[in-house]
Amino acid sequence: MSILSGKGKAKLDGQKGLTKDKPILSIEAPDVVYIPLVLGMATDFDVHVKEGDHVCIGTKLATRQSMYVPIYSSVSGTVKGIEKRMHASKRLQNHIVIENDHKNERVKAYEVKNPDNMSQEDVFNAIKELGIVGLGGSGFPTYIKYSKSDGIETVLINGVECEPFLTSDHLAMKRDIKALFDGTQYLMKAAGAKNAIIAIKEHKPDLWELLVEEAKNYSDIEPREVPDRYPMGWERVLVETVFKKEYDVLPAEIGVVVNNSSTAIALSKGIRKGEPITHRVVTFSGNGIKNPQNVEVAIGTPVNYIVEKIGGYIDEECDGFLLGGGPMMGKSVMNDTFVIYSHNNAITVLKKENIKPLPCLKCGECTLHCPAHLQPVRIMQAEKGANVELIEKLEASRCVECGMCTYICPSKIEVTDMVAKAKRRLQLAQRKKG
Repeated sequence: MSILSGKGKAKLDGQKGLTKDKPILSIEAPDVVYIPLVLGMATDFDVHVKEGDHVCIGTKLATRQSMYVPIYSSVSGTVKGIEKRMHASKRLQNHIVIENDHKNERVKAYEVKNPDNMSQEDVFNAIKELGIVGLGGSGFPTYIKYSKSDGIETVLINGVECEPFLTSDHLAMKRDIKALFDGTQYLMKAAGAKNAIIAIKEHKPDLWELLVEEAKNYSDIEPREVPDRYPMGWERVLVETVFKKEYDVLPAEIGVVVNNSSTAIALSKGIRKGEPITHRVVTFSGNGIKNPQNVEVAIGTPVNYIVEKIGGYIDEECDGFLLGGGPMMGKSVMNDTFVIYSHNNAITVLKKENIKPLPCLKCGECTLHCPAHLQPVRIMQAEKGANVELIEKLEASRCVECGMCTYICPSKIEVTDMVAKAKRRLQLAQRKKG
């Protein structure tokens, strides 16, 4: 069944009103920041600084080995060493510890002599050396998408932000509308693309007006509204909605490359000002926070420091769920000492609810609504039976853990968690074989 004709999508109970009309709050970096030596699942980094070194905002600290990505200091100050700390991945990970001197001394991470006259190769190199990654949550190195750009016709900028609480991209686009279009043009140059589309959800008149007005300055960039349905922000769903085409593995198969709106903004600032990704706009929201707010903070700032600055939790003991991300795809973390990282766009705090799941009704709603065309309830049953062969046959590895099956389940079963466990079981089995 094609997602274009099936259900696959749902209207969620949005909570964006908690933060979307508040200005972005800039929070001063703490006395100490902890820069995680983690990107996605990778932890293999060459560290370029040592204890006692003085660094500035923009100093290169380390470089990922397996897939080249440099990371940079978000403050000026003194390197105090490397420390293992809790990370949003729920594991202890290495972090570079920097004592902030609060002088905010800066250096350019990458120098572009003529930003208005760059070749395709120039832009590609800038993307790589600035450490630009997918800021919609993936953290995937952006330059990899542009390493084979033959046949790319269109750059699709994903500003959909379909998670129900998140508004960080929305406000960043409003604040940096010129950088959004400028960065989009650089991505077009990197891809050799003829045009670009900036997609946002419908019913955002304040942002839509800004996009339409700015687009008058560009003949090759078109704003586009898409339906307010979850998971419209998933790359596959968005591409199929905008282009009415499906692809097998990558959007490049149909001449499209996709980047998040905040990634485009970061690229513009990187090329124009030499600024790498040292700060992030992050949505802090949920019914467990007193004052939901979008904040701009230095990478490496602890979550508990930010929560305190914006007024604290509803419950001082924080008796609830703290998620790195939104409520649909975010992962719960045991405590709030972990830090904001480059591709972290939200922290959601929810009150604990005592929900007792009912037996599965075999209603099929999870299958009807799965945007990846999977059979979540069958995968869940295979996981309960530890049936690796059936898990593989049901293609559990294609699940993107969007949370739709749990959300739609009338029995309130945590289906997504079970499918995620099945994926891990399959991965472990495959590793043992290989």
